[in-house]
Amino acid sequence: MRTLIVGGGVLGTMHALRALELGHEVVQVEREPEARGASVRNFGLVWVSGRRPGPELELAMRARRAWERIAADVPDLGFRANGSLTVVRTAGELAAAEDFAGRADAAERGAELLGPAEVRALNPALRGDLLGALWCEQDAAVEPRTAQPALRAHLAATGRYTWSPGREIREVGPGWARDDAGQRYEADLVVLCTGAALGGLVRELRPELPVRRVRLQMMQTEPLDEPLPTSVADGDSMRYYPAYRSAALDALGDAEPQPPVAADNGMQLLVVQRRDGGLTIGDTHDYAEPFPFDVREDPYDHLATRAAELLGRPLPRISRRWAGVYAQTRDPEVVVHREQVLSGVWLVTGPGGRGMTCSPAIAEDTFREVRG
Repeated sequence: MRTLIVGGGVLGTMHALRALELGHEVVQVEREPEARGASVRNFGLVWVSGRRPGPELELAMRARRAWERIAADVPDLGFRANGSLTVVRTAGELAAAEDFAGRADAAERGAELLGPAEVRALNPALRGDLLGALWCEQDAAVEPRTAQPALRAHLAATGRYTWSPGREIREVGPGWARDDAGQRYEADLVVLCTGAALGGLVRELRPELPVRRVRLQMMQTEPLDEPLPTSVADGDSMRYYPAYRSAALDALGDAEPQPPVAADNGMQLLVVQRRDGGLTIGDTHDYAEPFPFDVREDPYDHLATRAAELLGRPLPRISRRWAGVYAQTRDPEVVVHREQVLSGVWLVTGPGGRGMTCSPAIAEDTFREVRG
């Protein structure tokens, strides 16, 4: 079977991997010389802890297992089962964390509430004031800037994979597609994984797509002079991720409101150490288009201050700042929008911040649905 994958991000690349595992001949087309969207502008988190109970959590757990399996064949993914600590520093955050740790699915997530001494034994770099932290053993991380090239090198070794960058697919029909250079691709199956590029061909095929775009700001520091053994989140992450919703969390919102800059920018703190020792820190969420072309400094100041408070020390110098845009389904209960838009042509988009985590399982489900 000949499969054409349109899009060079992590979602498209995982679809290419799955197609090759099924024995297909695969061509992957990317409009840029290299993927430049949300797949490389993120934390590289395989994030189980915040996933919504039910189908979303099941998808994330299946994807987490797939990431570990894939990493055994592709060491350059930089996969590490480092787990995460969501640090709590107030009485209200502690109550919300206790509620979460007592739920039936906590064991499935590998989640438990740790006291301050246990937190510091697990991650000695956390020297700031804290009341405890939620430990999630199932969380993991990869290197987002190098994951796609590493995966493509693995795919190329099959002899059944072709990478075609710098080409934009302009037309598509049953059994074929044509790019902006006029090249025609014959394919039994076309899978469109175009990320946040929802205009042009995607709009022609699906004018009323139930997907929105989200903008975020992030940054990275120079290398920290010590390991950060786990990924780290702050209490605002419990406000953001649906897994934590509870009466205790509602009470937290009333008694301990977020600082205005955090509330206005939909903020949470996430910190992941890269293989070179630098810290990726974020993030913000903006849902109102048109998005500004510039980045705002107040959110960066807040995130840097919060991260330094958790570490109990000044951060290394900020070396990079960036903004990114990803596509997210409008229905929060739906992880990804997947539909057949023409015979043999499938559109898969909108996983939002769940894309890096869930992409291996999303790709598996696409081919399961294609096969009927």
